[in-house]
Amino acid sequence: MKTGDRREREVAVVGAGPCGLAVAAAAASRGVGTVLFDRGPLCSSLVDYPPYMTFFSTPEKLEIEGLPFVTAGTNPTRKEALAYYRGVARYFGMDVRAYHEVERIVKREPGFELRVRRSGRAPESWRARAVVIATGGFDEPNYLGIPGEDLGKVSHAYREAHPYWSQDVVVVGGGNSAVEAALELFRVGARVTLIHMKADFDSGVKAWVLPDIRNRVAAGEIAVRWNHRLVEIRPRSILIRSEETGRIEQLANDFVLALTGWRPRPELLRSVGVAVDADTGVPAHDGATMETPIPGLFIAGVLAAGIDANRIFIENGRLHGEKILERYLAGGDAG
Repeated sequence: MKTGDRREREVAVVGAGPCGLAVAAAAASRGVGTVLFDRGPLCSSLVDYPPYMTFFSTPEKLEIEGLPFVTAGTNPTRKEALAYYRGVARYFGMDVRAYHEVERIVKREPGFELRVRRSGRAPESWRARAVVIATGGFDEPNYLGIPGEDLGKVSHAYREAHPYWSQDVVVVGGGNSAVEAALELFRVGARVTLIHMKADFDSGVKAWVLPDIRNRVAAGEIAVRWNHRLVEIRPRSILIRSEETGRIEQLANDFVLALTGWRPRPELLRSVGVAVDADTGVPAHDGATMETPIPGLFIAGVLAAGIDANRIFIENGRLHGEKILERYLAGGDAG
């Protein structure tokens, strides 16, 4: 690494999702070399999406560094998005180290030392003048913390409806994920009950989906228990409690989909000395540059939103790369 010419200084990006790719693409466009590490595959969070999912965003709002995102329909599918991001990595010649977990980051002037391990191999030591952590907000689910949550019938992620045909399925939540899962489950022949602690669906539910779910509920095709909480999961049933009366009700049940959202795990940031707000989960950083209080250490993407994953997503998280590279090239590098 040539420390005398800042255009040759390397940037290590931890996380090879869309926002991490956007950082590397912004760097490549400016002649700054990068390496990307991810403990899973390229765009692992998208890999875990339902196979037939269609994005809410239109393709131009997901594009990176102006590289056109061509789709067959108005909104891109999961398959098209994965193909696009593979194309981004190829087009910009990115050095993506998939299945490489960054175990430790240490400040060592004039930059950082990273300990990186691929499964089953000895750890490697990497150096970088700057580090960007873009590990997303889907490290662990928002657990309900109730008895029986560890049963095999419980899942915090939804993939597809077919396995639940002719089964009694409870969906916990009232946001987009819960609503879309409930509709798909109903249409393959599952007996669906939605349980939501509020009196209505969440305000962020897609406008074109709401009429469908409301019609299914009105017709009695999807059952709903408003103002209720799931309090216990049993092998063949569940217990729910009314928020208004405290009454406990038992429902027959085969499977539980607890679609209550996910949260990041900021331990890597904490280990370098970055404070994380106990209430919001937001790491300390400058929103204008995405730099943390540790010079040369940046964050990007959903991680910057803490536990409020609806505040930052691909559309605006992809813009973090521009901010980071402007800071880096202006002299905001490590040391």
